[in-house]
Amino acid sequence: MKYAIDRIIEDIVVLENISTGEIIEKNIKELPKGIHEGSIILSKDNEFIIDENEELLRKKSLRERLERLKNLKN
Repeated sequence: MKYAIDRIIEDIVVLENISTGEIIEKNIKELPKGIHEGSIILSKDNEFIIDENEELLRKKSLRERLERLKNLKN
């Protein structure tokens, strides 16, 4: 499964399942070092792995959407 890190509150990380929108919480110690809000992580065999490529693709897509919205206002 693929999750986006929605927010980090002290030791609790709020994850959103990208496919279903389901929200789960994990202790930060259960997740890879270096995560941040907006990170994309994959869950496989009870292990979490950072997916940097997917994060870059999602950021690019969001920027493009924002630019399109800005252009609609003009």
